[in-house]
Amino acid sequence: MQSREPGKITRRELLAGAAGLACLPGAPPAFADAAGFAFPLLGDLHFDRLTHHDMAWLEREKPNDVSQVRSYSRLTDETLPRLFPELKETIAASRLRVPFVVQVGDLVEGLCGTPELARRQCTEAIRFVRDANLGAPMLFTKGNHDVTGPGSVEAFADVLLPFAGEGARQQLKGASYLVEQGDALFVYYDSYSRESLPWLEKALAGRSAKHLIFVIHQPVVPFGARSTWGVFASERQAPERARLLKLLGRHRAVVLCGHLHKFGTVVRSTEEGPFIQLMVSSILSSMGAEPRHHVEGAGQYGPDLVRLEPKFQPETEAVRREALRAEAPFIRQFEYAEAPGYALLEVEGTRIRAQVYHGLGKRLWKTLDLTGMRDA
Repeated sequence: MQSREPGKITRRELLAGAAGLACLPGAPPAFADAAGFAFPLLGDLHFDRLTHHDMAWLEREKPNDVSQVRSYSRLTDETLPRLFPELKETIAASRLRVPFVVQVGDLVEGLCGTPELARRQCTEAIRFVRDANLGAPMLFTKGNHDVTGPGSVEAFADVLLPFAGEGARQQLKGASYLVEQGDALFVYYDSYSRESLPWLEKALAGRSAKHLIFVIHQPVVPFGARSTWGVFASERQAPERARLLKLLGRHRAVVLCGHLHKFGTVVRSTEEGPFIQLMVSSILSSMGAEPRHHVEGAGQYGPDLVRLEPKFQPETEAVRREALRAEAPFIRQFEYAEAPGYALLEVEGTRIRAQVYHGLGKRLWKTLDLTGMRDA
């Protein structure tokens, strides 16, 4: 993981992403049945190979990222080829139908150095997913790494987005889109476009669903030591953050996110109602690592969470502490751990449950009643 906020893409990249937002759908494509269903949830993957990079460019322009590129390239060779077969077996064994897999962004590492290499990385990532033959399409949101580096915005639009659209059964013009499954409405939210919030407000106006499942790369609720790495985190974005919180509370959303490479749940109160956030990480640096740095309980949420990463940006500690202090009064439930793996979410009637697996080997760590936690 980088020692800086990786979400700071260039203004050109940001504007290019905004220009590609999807047209507002009147009725998003619905998957067939309204009965209970399940879907695997994957965190960041950072698919990467050293051959995807102009290393001279990387060492010159992004020297702090060289070590992580080498690390993610190794994990792409060593652990992803084990994770995806296990995911396929999990899908096959599910007691409920699995219409799709959900991935929360940073599908690829980016930082390739040239447009040609960026396109190659995205193409090879798609080939990897197709070859895994999971038994269900993969739907994903945009992560910052997916659009970082020369040509990455164009590669996302030309290569990754059509692949997501194929799974979503619609032609996507941007990374904000809706998918209906039974009584659930899935919102895939592009947190790197300034047009996404107005799009969301319009998309949800007059719409109701038994479950609103909100898929975003960055956390909505500040989380762990890197509390300024969420969406609308800066002081000048406070009005936008208030609008988003209001929407999520009104629809009692289940928020699925990544970005921080951690596991965690947070129940957050708003003036419109509560919502729950679930974060997972699928960066598996070892096969059998046990969960660590486990913190649980609303009383544990607050400024002292910065201690979880004591070496991270000491110059920003005061700001990060203040972000956690300001959020603490709204937190009703909280859990945090370093526990990479994946989850299987089951949606039945009024309930959404998550089976959380850590490492590889189908090691079930815990089962969470997400809607029960939210409504308690």
